[in-house]
Amino acid sequence: MVGTPRQVVADVQRIARRRNAPIVLELDLTSDPVEGVPTDPLTAAVSHRRTGLREIVDGLRRAARDERASVVVAHVAACGMPLARVQEIRDAVAEFRASGGAAYAYADTFGEFGGGTVAYYLACAFDEIWLAPPGDLGLTGVAMETPFVRDALDRLGVTVEIGQRHEYKNAVNTLVERDFTPAHREALARIVDSSAEQIVAGIAQSRGLSADQVRRMIDIAPLAGHVALSVGLVDRIGYRDEIYEYARERARALAGRDPGDDAGETVEPVLRYVSAYRRAAVRKAESPVRRAGSFASSLPATIFLRESGRSRTGTAGGPGDERPAGAAGPSRAGADVVPPEIDPHTSVVALVHGTGPVVLGGATMPFSGPVLAADAVTAAFRAAARDPSVAAAVFRVESPGGSYVASDVVRREIERFRSTGRPVVVSMGSVAASGGYFVALAGDVIVANPGTLTGSIGVFGGKQVVRDLFDKVGIGFGAVAAGENALMMSPRQPFTQAERAKLDEFLDRVYADFVDKVAQARRMSHGDAHELARGRVWTGADAHRHGLVDELGGLAHAIDLAWARAGLPAGETPRVRLTPKPSVFDRLRAPKSSEEPAAASALAPGLGAGLAGLGLRGALLVGERLLGAGLARAGLPGAGPLVMPPVGEIR
Repeated sequence: MVGTPRQVVADVQRIARRRNAPIVLELDLTSDPVEGVPTDPLTAAVSHRRTGLREIVDGLRRAARDERASVVVAHVAACGMPLARVQEIRDAVAEFRASGGAAYAYADTFGEFGGGTVAYYLACAFDEIWLAPPGDLGLTGVAMETPFVRDALDRLGVTVEIGQRHEYKNAVNTLVERDFTPAHREALARIVDSSAEQIVAGIAQSRGLSADQVRRMIDIAPLAGHVALSVGLVDRIGYRDEIYEYARERARALAGRDPGDDAGETVEPVLRYVSAYRRAAVRKAESPVRRAGSFASSLPATIFLRESGRSRTGTAGGPGDERPAGAAGPSRAGADVVPPEIDPHTSVVALVHGTGPVVLGGATMPFSGPVLAADAVTAAFRAAARDPSVAAAVFRVESPGGSYVASDVVRREIERFRSTGRPVVVSMGSVAASGGYFVALAGDVIVANPGTLTGSIGVFGGKQVVRDLFDKVGIGFGAVAAGENALMMSPRQPFTQAERAKLDEFLDRVYADFVDKVAQARRMSHGDAHELARGRVWTGADAHRHGLVDELGGLAHAIDLAWARAGLPAGETPRVRLTPKPSVFDRLRAPKSSEEPAAASALAPGLGAGLAGLGLRGALLVGERLLGAGLARAGLPGAGPLVMPPVGEIR
């Protein structure tokens, strides 16, 4: 039933007010944000409700330029979020606040009687910190724990035959040692100290305290909420409903009165999750009407710029190509790449994600976990190279390493992309170490957060020998082989002297190649590269100090750098294109060639390829597979020889 004209006018006015109402953005930081992009539709569907890190950062950056989005409220909790990921969110919150927005953090508790240091460090990026009345402040410091299971393996009858290059490559110390070696303790202690320095400095700056005062607070924590309030570590004690009402009042105050409201009513703010706000902003920016207007305004300039763009970036070695001195091997553009057409109105930065262990082959089966699959990542860079609207690329790496061969294949494809004159900026996530550092070497610039775990330039290899364990449980095996080394990786027998020599030859060859490529890419001598290598893990802050990374910052900073190095307008918001971004159909169908965008995300044809690089090597019988797979998960990292040592969670 249609209302009276007065009612219709009132309804229209209410709708208009809502469309122009101030927005209170919500951030749910009670769980670790998703890093990267799911590689299959089933995993994507399951993780659909989980917020991604890029959604948070990009949403806050967009809100910083929106007068309606004036207030952010974040629900914070200790959730195991890595330090580097926390720092990316802190930077985005700082940018939002610098634009004039107000940001508030609310926690039910910062660790219930301990374990809330990283969560509190995140909350310190906001204007005010609210804590629920029953909550605690578990600002207890930074710690890491490492298990050693050598005695347990001895009792089971399992021995580990391993080689590593060099003393800091501690990926298997948990199996072969009973306690920290001096090198292991030194490296881990430095990671803890560097992380603590970053956290203390951030808290001190935001709370107006000295570093010594913060350290004294850490030593007497955990603190009850009222104590934390009295010493100035939190700003208010209150429940969720109280902080939300306060945020709404603040949004009304920043918005003022609606000039079109004759009644002079205050404007009622609208609640929006940052992820939902970002989706709406992206849809608006990519609407056909806006695209048509942008295209029409660019027509006169496009013709001219395309001609000059080819001459500027069409060949390797041009102004856009700053290849590392002595980069390994020539890297010519082939028939599968095209020169970019630099147009300030339409050019984009391609964003390629590499998440998970580095493995050979393509994407894995559903629910198998993310992997940095060489075939998928190289196909993504080939697709970007064939797209003339791509002016630069950002390679986001979140990987502890894995296969040596796969790492080098990815590095080579990045070199080929750069040979077209387009810059590549590598953005390191919470971890980009060992093989994850190897793939970063071909970038023009490497960007890491201060808390990123990186380096681990080293190699290990070997096997677990379970013969005595099988004897104890009464399992026997027979073997027939043709070839001196056919059973070299069998877990039922130790290495012979000749087989051990083969392992040492492999480790020396891989380590030498790794260090050589580091020296070439980072413009340092082989000796200097070796001193920084030796398998040691560094924080991003220390890696920057030693020249292993170029700049400190997150993904947003890397995108800005790529945009600038491509020569695109400095005052314009970078346009980013996720590469690849195929449809569900593309994910399921078999690609027609390895050059199609669909090749970057096609599902693996079976489980065999995905599991071959992750379990014990060799053809094992069913019973041995079950036991061997369990041992592999409990001990030897199975992804490959370029895996960083496990350092544990920073708490």
